Amino acid sequence: MTETITLQHSYRARARIAGRIRQTAMMDSPTLSRLCGGQVALKLENRQITGSFKLRGAANAVLSLTPEQRAAGVVGVSTGNHGRGLAYAAAQSGVRCVICMSELVPQNKVAGIRSHGAEVRIIGRSQDDAQAEAERLAAEGMTMLPPFDHPDVIAGQGTVALEILEQMPDLQTVLVPLSGGGLISGVGMVLKAANPDIRVIGVSMERGAAMHASLQAGRPVQVEELPTLADSLGGGIGHDNAYTFKMTQALVDDAVLVSEAEIAAAIRHAYFEERQVIEGSGSVGIAALLAGKIKEPGRCAVLVSGQNIGMGLHKRIIDGEDADMAAESGGGADA
Repeated sequence: MTETITLQHSYRARARIAGRIRQTAMMDSPTLSRLCGGQVALKLENRQITGSFKLRGAANAVLSLTPEQRAAGVVGVSTGNHGRGLAYAAAQSGVRCVICMSELVPQNKVAGIRSHGAEVRIIGRSQDDAQAEAERLAAEGMTMLPPFDHPDVIAGQGTVALEILEQMPDLQTVLVPLSGGGLISGVGMVLKAANPDIRVIGVSMERGAAMHASLQAGRPVQVEELPTLADSLGGGIGHDNAYTFKMTQALVDDAVLVSEAEIAAAIRHAYFEERQVIEGSGSVGIAALLAGKIKEPGRCAVLVSGQNIGMGLHKRIIDGEDADMAAESGGGADA
């Protein structure tokens, strides 16, 4: 029987990770507010220590390990941001860390993880291949800390919602990147506990959105992984998903998809109008607003989840390169 994750878990996580993560700013966006007819603010998790919100859940999970688990070391599977967060959190706690990744992960993400002292193993051309290697290491005794479907990870990601409530107490709508569901489960759990009327909307890319497809099917389903500028939103949610599918089903009011061209337009908007460098996965909320896919956002927080984009790719997008060509070339965002 799975544990029920509650508001108290995120409050305890907040106390546990205090001093290990950065409380990020909430920045008003006059341009998006004017375009959408609401009051839009950006929650800048791209300014987190490792460039992504993922550090919150990873730090909470590492700090929750037993002495025996710490001694055995941790292993994770990542398309980039979880790996970087887990590597950083493990290094801060003196814990061995191995990150398993597929060949599709951009090299800037691999280098970022190695820079924090983790061992990186490149296995196959899919997250499933990388997962198999991580499971082998776990069977040998290491502790698996997955990127989303884990109670300590979910509770840690929920700490960003505690900050949002303090920064925007009259919040009506929140836009959250939707992938495996760890972020939106934690955010939705906290916000709905505070005010059930707050709309929680997940945003994914059109290419290979596993959680969106699973919500449509009413059960976890597998989708083909395709090149996308929002590559950190790629990968499956797991047929044995224990937490995030049911939490997303229960807590999320709507889920929308954005195209590669809309993602590229959002990256350009963030750079020219908001003075922010963001990755494709971090831009999807902005993309949904710019494309008119969010009706009556009201007082709206857009969770900008990360900045870890290859700067060569970022320049090509800013210069107006075709979004499909840019996605195919790789070097994009991460999870």
